[in-house]
Amino acid sequence: MKIPPAPAAGPSAMKKPLHKSLFFQILIAVIAGVSVGSFWPELGSSLRPLGDGFIQLIKMIIAPLIFLVIVTGISAVDDVKSVGRVGVKALLYFTGATLFALAFGLVVANVVQPGAGLNVDPATLSQDALNAKTTTASPKDAGQFLLGIIPTSVVGAFASNTLLQVLCFSVFFGAAIVAVGRERCKPVIALLETTLELFFKIMGWVMRVAPLGAFGAMAFVIGQYGLSSLGTYALLIGACYGSALVFIGLLFIVAWVYPRVPLWQFIKYSREEFLLALGTASTESVLPRIMTKLTNAGCSRATTGLVVPTGYSFNLDGAALYLSISLLFLAQAFGHSLDLGQQLTALGILMLTSKGMAGVPGSAFLALSATAGALGVFPVAGVALLLGADRLMDSMRVTVNLLGNCVATFVVAKWEGQFDRHAMLAAFQGETAAAAEILTAGPAGQAGPAASIPGPGADDVAIQKVR
Repeated sequence: MKIPPAPAAGPSAMKKPLHKSLFFQILIAVIAGVSVGSFWPELGSSLRPLGDGFIQLIKMIIAPLIFLVIVTGISAVDDVKSVGRVGVKALLYFTGATLFALAFGLVVANVVQPGAGLNVDPATLSQDALNAKTTTASPKDAGQFLLGIIPTSVVGAFASNTLLQVLCFSVFFGAAIVAVGRERCKPVIALLETTLELFFKIMGWVMRVAPLGAFGAMAFVIGQYGLSSLGTYALLIGACYGSALVFIGLLFIVAWVYPRVPLWQFIKYSREEFLLALGTASTESVLPRIMTKLTNAGCSRATTGLVVPTGYSFNLDGAALYLSISLLFLAQAFGHSLDLGQQLTALGILMLTSKGMAGVPGSAFLALSATAGALGVFPVAGVALLLGADRLMDSMRVTVNLLGNCVATFVVAKWEGQFDRHAMLAAFQGETAAAAEILTAGPAGQAGPAASIPGPGADDVAIQKVR
């Protein structure tokens, strides 16, 4: 189908005044948070409820929003088998990306040697600090993790906000609509579409307090841990952030070579989401909005709905880099040099523990503790050495995690033939409204990737208007 050129942007596409831009508001909030945390650390530490409250508001709508996006997306697919193909392809990509991230982290740690020369005395360690961070949870094995994806109660899955369980039920529900027939299920689909629009409206209201949440979260981190911690863990932090920059460069290459996505333009297009994730140190805070951005940028609703929530548990590239570098940092700090066999063993263990840690408090510490216990090279309590640096790594982790999942969505959508590059380019140019009209029929006569998806509100990202 030949797509005519999009009309020039009219007055509706004009940019907002700078002070009304969410990106500008969040940027000012982050700078103010750093300033308050630096000059008045006690005040900064007391502002944590602002950040936590905003994230709780986002979590309030995540589960139903994922359900609605996935079900309405799958209901527009003629072949229910394609849903299974998307899931398999996503898992294959996630496995490869995580394995590469872990292996790359090990290479960086071997070259940089961030823990060399610390000579930590095991007798000075205490398990209490680590227990306080990780609570009483224990790592899940592969069987427990897979069983945990299946909800014992649909209501319980939504009540506990367990995204993989909500995802599992949503796929079954959407597939049932396709199996029964869209004509018979028209009233149900119409109700779900209307409900989805209502949830996006709620999300628009919640996003108005995003700068306040970013301010509170940043003030707490700086006030609680201080900028002085940077010096203590300088080499470790440098290794993690340096490897993250190289990994992001590789993501740029992957995005351009296969789905032909100019990733810098996508980052510019989604700058508000990335800055908010950095400010709140949470990718969950932007989950609904990043799904909307990806859908508007040409990825089908079904693919976006399946890949992004699954990636939040299976494709944590930033966390994988951190885990592998931190493991060798700890071994080096205790004066141990792991040989190739031990590092390959650690790679396999981290591959399993990193996948089974989603939603567990202190997940990074639990994954490292499980790996340390299996290797037996240094005391498990030694993981507590990372407590002072962990929060300083949040910016690296959330950026790489979020960008990695966005690239994964583009790759899987292209792989499955559910990606429209014309819609992506139109979205980057702020012409999504015109693209939506063109794509209502979609490629090859199917429902288009951005067709009829409601946006978060007139003052946020919407299919009718994208800055």
